[in-house]
Amino acid sequence: MINWQEIFIPVHSIPEIIVRGTMTYIMLFVILRFLLKRQTGVIGVADLLVIVLIADASQNAMANEYKSITEGAILVLTIVFWNYAIDWLGFHFPAFQRFTRPPPLLLIDNGKMLPRNMRREMITTEELNSQLREQGIEHCSEVKRAYIEGDGTISIIRKDKGETGGNAESLKEIA
Repeated sequence: MINWQEIFIPVHSIPEIIVRGTMTYIMLFVILRFLLKRQTGVIGVADLLVIVLIADASQNAMANEYKSITEGAILVLTIVFWNYAIDWLGFHFPAFQRFTRPPPLLLIDNGKMLPRNMRREMITTEELNSQLREQGIEHCSEVKRAYIEGDGTISIIRKDKGETGGNAESLKEIA
């Protein structure tokens, strides 16, 4: 027999679920934003593993072993709310956007790779060359400037004034 009360009636208080969801979301956001570095726009196996393990480790702190569908739905809605709220704040308040998304970082300037900035983002010469080749550029001497964007993509401005990769491609599609 189905116990409808157990399925839909929360065992824990709704404010507790919202506070747990909020605190866990903010903690995970800070960890992912400031402790894990942006990469070259690709999610690797190690990155995926970290995300899965973080999700598993934070599940009990967030949910306090909820049992009803209602508690699960409230928790999911709390997480979605904070995700939307942070995006909304970043869109409407540029100062907040600087907190949520790192600014672009110059990797190539006038055909020369900048090792200090590459080291800062832990990008090897081979990884950067691979990104250049993927965008049809054989050598960094063809590049006026290249940036790693806040989302990890690499934007390239060619010396011949053509743009490639990162946001440039998506902007061309919109136009």
